[in-house]
Amino acid sequence: MNAFAAHLALSLRLHFRNRIALIYGYLFPLIYLAAFAVLYRHEKIPLLRHMGELLTVSVLGGACFGLPTTLVSERERGVWRRYRVAPVATRSLVLSTVLARFAILLSAGALQLAVAFAVGMTAPANPLGLWIAFSAVSFAFIGLGLVIATLADTVVAVQALGQCIFLPMLVIGGVAVPLASLPGFAQHISAFFPGRYAVEALQACVSGSGLSGARFSLAALLAIGTAASCAGTKLFRWHAQQRFADRAGKLWLAAVLAVWIAIGYAAETRGRIAPSTITETAPAPAVVDPPWKKITSRDIAEFNFNLPSDEGVVAPMAPPDEEPPDEWARGVAIVREKLPAWRPGLDTDEVQRVRNLLCVAAVPDAVQHPLERYLPRVVFDHLIATHEKTDLIKILAWIAQHPEDGAVVTDLTAVGFDLPFSGDSYIIREREMLYALKFIARLTGRKPE
Repeated sequence: MNAFAAHLALSLRLHFRNRIALIYGYLFPLIYLAAFAVLYRHEKIPLLRHMGELLTVSVLGGACFGLPTTLVSERERGVWRRYRVAPVATRSLVLSTVLARFAILLSAGALQLAVAFAVGMTAPANPLGLWIAFSAVSFAFIGLGLVIATLADTVVAVQALGQCIFLPMLVIGGVAVPLASLPGFAQHISAFFPGRYAVEALQACVSGSGLSGARFSLAALLAIGTAASCAGTKLFRWHAQQRFADRAGKLWLAAVLAVWIAIGYAAETRGRIAPSTITETAPAPAVVDPPWKKITSRDIAEFNFNLPSDEGVVAPMAPPDEEPPDEWARGVAIVREKLPAWRPGLDTDEVQRVRNLLCVAAVPDAVQHPLERYLPRVVFDHLIATHEKTDLIKILAWIAQHPEDGAVVTDLTAVGFDLPFSGDSYIIREREMLYALKFIARLTGRKPE
C-alpha cells in the first residue's frame, strides 16, 4: 500500500475512534434533523423542503469544526512535524487528509438522508445532481476548514474561530433560518456567506430543477473553495512552534476575503438577493389525501369569527362595490393583471400556493400601504376563480389552524407591489390567518357581502 492510501486509511480509522469527532460529525446533524422534523411536522412531505439546510449543517460541522480540530490537535502533538521528515510528498499527506474528511462528510450526509427517508421523505428529484452539489459544498467548507486550521494556534482557538463562521451562517446566512423569514438587510448580508449558496445548490437538487437552477451557487462555492484551499495550503503549518502571528504570506487571507466580497457583489448586481419562494416538490409515493382534506364543517364552526372590522387598521378589506381612489386604481389594476401568472401563486403544493396568495393581502397590511384595503378583494376574487369552493374553504381553514407552517413571501415586486417588507415575518403570518378566516366567513355565509 502506498503512502497516500496508508495515510487515508489511518485518517479514517483515527476519526472513528474519536468520540468528539463522532458527536460533531453524526450526532449533531441528527439532532438538527429531529428538530426540523418537529418544527415542520405538518408539511405534506416531511423534511423535503429543508434537506438543503440540514445537509449544509452536516457539512459545516464536519468541515469547519471536525477538520481543523483534527489538524491542530495533531500539530500540537507533533504528528505533522514527524510527517514532514518522512519520505512522503506533502501533497499526498494533505490530499489524503482532505479526501478522508470528504468521505466522512459523505457518510454523515447519507445518514441524514437515510433517516429522512425513514420518516417519510421522498427520493431527491436529482440524485446525481445532489451528489455533485454536495461535493461542491464539501469542497468550499473543507477549504474554510483549512483556513481555520491555519489561523488557530490551539484547539480552543479552533472552536472560537469555527463559531465565528458557523453561527452567522446559521442565523443570517440562510442555513438554519429561512431567508424569507429574515429582514431585508440580513438577506443582503447573506449574499456574502457561502452557507446561502450551499443551501440553494443542495435544495435545487432535492426538490427543484437540479443543477441547471443552481449554476450561480455552484460557481460561488467552487470559487470560495479554490481560494480557501490555496490559502490554507500556502499557509500550512507543520509544528506548534510556528505561530500564525509570525507567519509570512498573510495576504492569501485577503484573497479569500476578496472572493467572498466579489461573490456578494455579483449577487447584488444580478438581483439574486431575494430568496426563492418556489419549491417543486417530488410526488408522494402513494395517493394519500393531504391533511387539509380532513377538515370538517365542525372544525370550521369552532373558529372564532369575531374578527377585526373590515374598516379597521388590522386586516382591512374593501367591499365589492368600493373602487380605489384614482391615484391607487392603477396599482390595484397592475396587481390584478399580474396575479394569475405570479409564480408563487402557481406553487404545486395547494396549501403553500394559497398561503403565498394570502401574502399579497398580508404584506400591504403589515406595512400599512394605501392599497391594503383593496388588494384582499383582488386575492379573494382570484382564489374563487382558481379553486373549487369546498377545497378552498378547507385549505383556508388549514392555514388558519397552522399559521406557523410553510414559507412566507415578502417580495411582491413581481406583482407590481414594490414596497419591501423588512420586519418580523410573524406579522405576515398573523395577517394571513386573519384574512383566511375573513375569506372563510364570506365563503360560508357567516359574513354577507
